[in-house]
Amino acid sequence: MPANLPPQYFETEKKLRTAKTPQEKISILEELLSIVPKHKGTEKLQALLKTKIAKLKSQVQKKTGVSKHGPVFWVEKAGAGQVILLGAPNSGKSMLVRSLTNAKPEIGDYPFTTRTPFPAMMQYENIQIQLIDTPPITADYMEPWLPELTKVSDGVLLLLDVSNTNPIQDFFSISAKLKEKNIEFLPDGQDISLEIPLFQKKALIIATKKDLPSADKNFIALKQALHTKHEPILISAIRGDNLEYLKKMIFSFLQILRVYSKIPGKKVDYNAPFIFKKGSSLMDMAKAVHKDFSQKLKFARIWGKNKYQGQKVNRDYILEDEDIIELHL
Repeated sequence: MPANLPPQYFETEKKLRTAKTPQEKISILEELLSIVPKHKGTEKLQALLKTKIAKLKSQVQKKTGVSKHGPVFWVEKAGAGQVILLGAPNSGKSMLVRSLTNAKPEIGDYPFTTRTPFPAMMQYENIQIQLIDTPPITADYMEPWLPELTKVSDGVLLLLDVSNTNPIQDFFSISAKLKEKNIEFLPDGQDISLEIPLFQKKALIIATKKDLPSADKNFIALKQALHTKHEPILISAIRGDNLEYLKKMIFSFLQILRVYSKIPGKKVDYNAPFIFKKGSSLMDMAKAVHKDFSQKLKFARIWGKNKYQGQKVNRDYILEDEDIIELHL
């Protein structure tokens, strides 16, 4: 028996793509469940929705628990990717978050202004990327929950204050502190190795406070000390120097791409792209739109850069950034 789902179901289902918290997802799934017609043809769909709701509620209960060893902080992922900011005291993390987003984290000229993780959304073209400001790391102390938050993130921005006479010392100090927790920083462009028994995280090295005296000189010394392992990016969050370039680099090192779904005969909505990891295929796109497409897909038409517009592609096609896909059953 066919499900015969009403149009309201598919309109509500679209909200799941932009839901940011488990609570939002639960609310949308419960709304979908209320919309689904109750008959034999929808029994599997009803069971699937109920299972998803139960799993999300279980996650919420687990994440809101309190550790015997102190508070546990967990930030629900939102947007196209989650990037955590790490650095020594007064390295400029909060100022950078303020400059890249509409958020207003507390900023002070004294160390340890930030005490808890502070998430904020950075706009990049037509998507948003989540940045998380965190408490500073020193040779003697790191918040006990910070390594776990780093492990689940999609990448790291390691901030080094180049108005300081020895920023490379902060780099090695922070790297050593994270290595104690089996976390190693990888430069952008280096592949993660499955043979190394460390938790490897892609990291961009951000040299901050370009607007202050000695910054340019210390930046040159930092590059020499890092050799070719990392290519630091010199910025000024106050003046805005290189911030647009930094946004592009964050998007690039997340290794994600934007794909747009086109309904035959209708215009493309460029404000609601699907987000995939590089290397994803047309079948990944079909599954994301609806499970029926992955099971019954006959072919797709594609529009994009350096392509014959509207050309047919098969199931094995590898997606590229800003592809426009029209699926046909």
